[in-house]
Amino acid sequence: MEIRAAEISDIIRGQIKDYEKKVEVSETGSVLSVGDGIARVYGIEKAMAMEMVEFSGGIFGLCLNLEEDNVGVAIMGDDSKIKEGDTVKRTGRIAEIPVGDAVLGRVIDAVGQPLDGKGPIEATEFNRLEVVAPGVIDRQSVHEPLYTGIKAIDAMTPVGRGQRELIIGDRQIGKTAICVDAIINQKDTDVYCIYVATGQKKSTVAQVVDILEKHGAMEYTTVVAACASDPATQQFISPYAGCAIGEYYRDQGKHAP
Repeated sequence: MEIRAAEISDIIRGQIKDYEKKVEVSETGSVLSVGDGIARVYGIEKAMAMEMVEFSGGIFGLCLNLEEDNVGVAIMGDDSKIKEGDTVKRTGRIAEIPVGDAVLGRVIDAVGQPLDGKGPIEATEFNRLEVVAPGVIDRQSVHEPLYTGIKAIDAMTPVGRGQRELIIGDRQIGKTAICVDAIINQKDTDVYCIYVATGQKKSTVAQVVDILEKHGAMEYTTVVAACASDPATQQFISPYAGCAIGEYYRDQGKHAP
């Protein structure tokens, strides 16, 4: 048998070409049933609580109910595009959202996807939606004022940085106006603002964003929108998303109401 140098060199080149190829192993399951924004998934027994999973249509879900033979997944998208038998893939990531400078001035949904048409979110840092809050002993006392810019409130109601403050009232009496004025008043300060719109009309959110842009307030503000037409799951996790963005600034030693 004659040995041909050309054949040997071709074989070696092919082996070198395939040297960097890696085998990806991912745990997948299938949809048992779907309805009311909830999917029952079989085959992802190692899924973790609050883990993100991806359906075959590119829609993400959140693992909430971990049972012996199936996992209850809250669908963060249009559940009409998911049907019985569809493939579900684990991502291995606990629910998280992009944070930092990448989301400043942006309008995003509860999972960090952009809604403002300004391109993708180029984030390098992420925060988990659900984390253990610092204990009372670890927290710093409220000692620094936060001015809303409304004289009646600033004169009568002391509001501090890091303080919880609730605005209660009937509809159409100006609760949102107070929040928007407070955000605008933080211009030229070191305060970062997060506005979470849960269950509101998209037109209302668009008006708020327009007002903030006109006053130059979007430079230090992030808007998280989970509107009335969005899935219930996104509305459920939207407050967590807003808190996760604010906690990033807290951990950096900055201020974010």
